Amino acid sequence: MTRVAAIDCGTNSIRLLIADVDPAAGTLTDLDRRMEIVRLGQGVDRTGRFADEALERTFAACRRYAAAIEEHGAERVGFVATSASRDAANRDAFTDGVRAVLGVTPEVITGDREAEFSFLGATRELAGRADLGRPFLVTDIGGGSTECVLGDGSVRAAKSVDIGCVRLTERHLVVDGAVPDRPGPGPVAAVRADIGAALDLAERTVPLREARTLIGLAGSVTTIAGIALGLDAYDSAAIHHSRVSRGQVADITAMLLSATHAERTAIPVMHPGRADVIASGALILLTLMERCDAEEVIVSEHDILDGIAFKVAEDAQSREKRE
Repeated sequence: MTRVAAIDCGTNSIRLLIADVDPAAGTLTDLDRRMEIVRLGQGVDRTGRFADEALERTFAACRRYAAAIEEHGAERVGFVATSASRDAANRDAFTDGVRAVLGVTPEVITGDREAEFSFLGATRELAGRADLGRPFLVTDIGGGSTECVLGDGSVRAAKSVDIGCVRLTERHLVVDGAVPDRPGPGPVAAVRADIGAALDLAERTVPLREARTLIGLAGSVTTIAGIALGLDAYDSAAIHHSRVSRGQVADITAMLLSATHAERTAIPVMHPGRADVIASGALILLTLMERCDAEEVIVSEHDILDGIAFKVAEDAQSREKRE
């Protein structure tokens, strides 16, 4: 058993998992799991650079995470940065700042590597389920990109495409620097068109329609699940491995698009930092379900973070054996 810390820094959020991991047994026991909305990717799609205020929000979260890691005595730390960090011209300012706070250099991974981590984290505990059709299609809907990974036990095909809830919102739904209430049909159609084009690209690599079980990851999907379940507050245990039908996703997407910002913020399971971008995330999930004719999505709270933790523990044990 190895105590590790895994950090996933995406376009919209930065998340921490501290866990005891046994890679051989395939078990992972949470000690601390948390998330902060830092919007690191603020404006990156438009400017190609990290904003100073976005970097400072991220470093502040890193300082809080460093304190938690020290408190729990994690032996190894893995820090993975994804979509926005691949795109930003000044990403050295980000990596240098993280190294100064946490003493670890962020690994800016490719979309395909991100997909592998997500698949590992999401499917490790589902591998023995006889009631689930194979192959699995794991989709991780992030702020800047969406990963689609097909496989059974191991990855068969994977593709990362540049559609995410923050990227699409900033590209098509922002007017005069803000997201207006109830976007009109034109902007929504533009979001849909981008999603369709991205899925066309993904389908050149990943046979989406061969999937027999769709597994959805990350904040947009888990928030939709919380709404579908009618939760009074965010409940990770209730959301994990819940099933949401395509009809429910369609209804929730329509509701989010017709709601005001205040109404979206008032939804009990809605993180305040997600209210402006959740509709784009819902559109990605709905369009993907339509594309692969999935009647439902199984929602997983275990995702890229868990995959990173497994990999960190495996690497640590390998080093110990060599030594």
